[in-house]
Amino acid sequence: MFISDLAIKRPVITVVTMLALVVFGIAALLQLDTDEFPDVQPPIVALAILYPGASPDIVEREVIEPIEEVLSGISGVDKINSNSLDSFGNLIVQFVFEKDLQQATQEIRDEISSIRNELPPEMEEPILTRFDPADLPVVSMTLSSTALSGPELTRLADPEMTRQLRGLPGIAEVNVVGGVERELTVELRPQALQAAGIGVGQVVQALQAQNLAAPVGRLAGDLTERTIRLRGRLESPADFKQLVVAESQGRIVRLGDVADVKDGAEEARSAAFYNDEQAVGIDIVKSKGFSTTAVADDVRAAVEGIQKRLPAGLTLRIVRDAGTRVENSVRNVQSALIEGAVLTVLVVFLFLNSWRSTVITGLALPVSVLASFIAVWAFGFTLNTMSLLGLSLAIGILIDDAIVVRENIVRHVEMGKDHYTAAFEGTDEIGLAVAATTTSIVVVFVPIAFMGGIAQQWFAPFALTLACSVLVSLFVSFSLDPMLSAYWPDPHYPVEQRWWLSRVLARFNAWFDRQAERYKTVIGWALDHRWSMVALAVVAFVAALALPALGFIGGSFFPVTDDSEFNIALETPPGSNLAYTQLKAAEVSRLARAKPEVAYTYTTIGGRSDAVDEATVFVKLTPKHERERHQTDVSAELRRQLAQLAGVTASIATGFGDGRKQIQLEFQGPDMAELQKIADRAAVVVRQVPGAVDVGLSTKGQKPELDVEIDRSLAGSLGVTIGQVGQALRPAFAGIDAGDWVDPSGETRDVTVRLAPESRANIRDLESLPLTVAQPGRAAVTIPLGQVARITPSVGPARIDHLDRERVISVQANTENRPLSDVIGDIMPRLEKEVPLPAGYTMRQGGETEDQQEVFGRILFALGVAIMLMYFVLVVQFGSFLDPLSILLSLPLSLIGVMLGLLVTGSTLNLMSMIGVILLMGIVAKNAILLIDFAKWSEEAGMERREALIEAGRVRLRPILMTTFALIAGMIPVALGVGEGADFRAPLGIAVIGGVITSTILTLLVIPTVYEILADTRDWLGERFGNQKANPGNSAQPVRVEH
Repeated sequence: MFISDLAIKRPVITVVTMLALVVFGIAALLQLDTDEFPDVQPPIVALAILYPGASPDIVEREVIEPIEEVLSGISGVDKINSNSLDSFGNLIVQFVFEKDLQQATQEIRDEISSIRNELPPEMEEPILTRFDPADLPVVSMTLSSTALSGPELTRLADPEMTRQLRGLPGIAEVNVVGGVERELTVELRPQALQAAGIGVGQVVQALQAQNLAAPVGRLAGDLTERTIRLRGRLESPADFKQLVVAESQGRIVRLGDVADVKDGAEEARSAAFYNDEQAVGIDIVKSKGFSTTAVADDVRAAVEGIQKRLPAGLTLRIVRDAGTRVENSVRNVQSALIEGAVLTVLVVFLFLNSWRSTVITGLALPVSVLASFIAVWAFGFTLNTMSLLGLSLAIGILIDDAIVVRENIVRHVEMGKDHYTAAFEGTDEIGLAVAATTTSIVVVFVPIAFMGGIAQQWFAPFALTLACSVLVSLFVSFSLDPMLSAYWPDPHYPVEQRWWLSRVLARFNAWFDRQAERYKTVIGWALDHRWSMVALAVVAFVAALALPALGFIGGSFFPVTDDSEFNIALETPPGSNLAYTQLKAAEVSRLARAKPEVAYTYTTIGGRSDAVDEATVFVKLTPKHERERHQTDVSAELRRQLAQLAGVTASIATGFGDGRKQIQLEFQGPDMAELQKIADRAAVVVRQVPGAVDVGLSTKGQKPELDVEIDRSLAGSLGVTIGQVGQALRPAFAGIDAGDWVDPSGETRDVTVRLAPESRANIRDLESLPLTVAQPGRAAVTIPLGQVARITPSVGPARIDHLDRERVISVQANTENRPLSDVIGDIMPRLEKEVPLPAGYTMRQGGETEDQQEVFGRILFALGVAIMLMYFVLVVQFGSFLDPLSILLSLPLSLIGVMLGLLVTGSTLNLMSMIGVILLMGIVAKNAILLIDFAKWSEEAGMERREALIEAGRVRLRPILMTTFALIAGMIPVALGVGEGADFRAPLGIAVIGGVITSTILTLLVIPTVYEILADTRDWLGERFGNQKANPGNSAQPVRVEH
């Protein structure tokens, strides 16, 4: 071959090339950023809309529905989800993958701007964000104090600490949770308003008109000019109290006469706790393109410096650190990579019994691994779990080519050739077969890297890294290995002069050679009973496929993993206030901390959605190696205890989801009441299915409300309009921003007008709200709201969900102690039987089931393309359309071992085991190619077909078993899943090891028989229709086969 010939004849060029690959690989490695997962950008844009004081049905009617209508007309929209909550609306617009996200975001802005005048003026401007998993906080911390009040603690956190943190490189956002911002609060006194004869609206208008400062022009002289600035901003609470708000009956009414003006804090709508200690939470979000570990390192250093400067009684703690998690994950993969490499090299030494041969072969590993970082850098990937996983899986493969080449060179040396000649001829003989085996792996992974959708972004680093590393290993095996074999041969010592380990290995290899001779008898028997062997393979394959179908092997999207942390999502009954939710969250936190495996809890209530009836308890466990129980055991016990708590609904988040539960059954239909009945019945069915836990509905039930019904005739006779009532109610009870104020520290704060807390506690307070009634020719008077309105208690929806502009109710659940596929398999037939859907109502599956179907569908399609490409490669290699079919038969044979491995270990057929199957499709064909390639060469050299197959089995047995054992050795660290989060990758290793074992055994017995059957069929067809023996085809010029 050209490459090997050049490498042997020009050794200096070979050495320089290898050094260049190593040096540039190290340089590329040092430039790579580190993250836990690949940089994934889903085609999703989220809109968050605040509409203070609006109930969910008002948010739906006045905000969500108009926006949904205009957004549905944007090209490329795939799905629109929306949630209408109290004072808050949320839309998630999902586009087709091909849509340019920047253009999509601009189109959304344009459409909303076109209808802004039709939307409520009280609605705040929508906040648009591109949904990105990388936008989750990389570090969360708590600031707590034994002395400071909430506002003082918040002021210390924001702006003092947040300003320092925002100055760090790579920081995109610093968000405060549980803080109460300083504000100037104007608390109106209804009785004083009534006595003064003024309404709420007059106070707001006076504040907005008399508290401002603005440049109003210039005064220009002959040679100078001066800016004219209107200084009308009020400086202190005392100034606000003196503000004239009205003149009533000849008396000036000042703000201090009808309201209390306080330099205080906004009303709390969120809270944070470290264990039971109230705190202010600070979340750090990194900028796109920055390394998670680098940003986390900088934040940790900054926190350490801030903590040293804090006064006594203040504590700043890091409670969640993605940087540490990423470092642990990457360290686990690196450990698996190194351990796999060591085990692989030991396998080589076992079979070759030569430290020089081991070094020559083993050099393929560091060169290939380091050179692959050049590809990682060139493709713009980060150093993440998926790219490193590709390398760790490649360890057992990278050395395969070097093993086969070196073993064949050694075999030629044992024939009596000198090392120089053996290096030339041994590499030339095996070269095309090795190239075909490596190409078969590459063509499997290239389609995976370009299968489209989110799956492509996830798997591209894995697939391309592995493919590039394998290509480099092929180059190394064709260059460095033959060159070193030619110039650095093994010294020949008598067996008795070797050291003791070498003598032991010599005896092992002698024993192995005897077994290879016996294998000739075994393969001969298999060829004599070839139809029995085919039947055995078919029966084994069908039985293996029956295992998941019969429920012996479950299916899920993600494997169960132990990350030493999990979240508990809490919901209190609709209408619960912040104080009640705090009490229930504290109960849950104490229950969690009662477990000896729990290190601490971090609780957050409210937040961006302003929902005070929702909370999240983050539970941090002690490190995995310090506890006896698995994370799932701890969470399962806690889940049973949480189910006994009254007044709160709790669910434990699982897996790598986006906050959704694993099972989502989405019901849609025209009538909301009927839809609720259907969903309620479905939830009863789901609760009865074993393994279904945390069952609930997306709707949060009915929320208590107060209906204000205006007596239109009476109100009209008094000159009171509906608009006037609304303008009085909203500032009084929801509060309204009436300007701003610069506090003594120089920070701009809101001026908020609302009734005092004690004046908005019950229905009587609502009835006594003063309304201004104008009287022609006379001063305006005020009347209480109750005089023109009837106020009655009622209930309304606490949450309204839409899917593609139609109302939807989802039945949601997680799974426990049973695979997702088994639980879904029990749910669906029972739903069809017990919850029949009326005409016009539909049900679809969402959640992990939907994600699993999409990703697995893309993977299977890409796998089909890969097998077709592999067939084309083999056709080119063997010059025959029929011979490659016998080699492709090894692919389904590997699935037998996959299923047996998953069955024995109790694993599920999930995303990681599917990756293992993909890897197997490229690996298992290698052995069959080596076997059939040698048999064809022997047959073309004049040997009888059966004798050629038997001889191929004897000669290729050693390299086949060497590569098999090397691959298994490289997979063992992955399959064991040692370390936090490492069990996420374990099903992959299990699938590969099981598939390789059965495929190798059956390849050595079944493939020769199938090849003989196909070759005999080809000959018969040639004799029948072509009057001559069909040309078996060859992949290269025949050579003499020596024994």
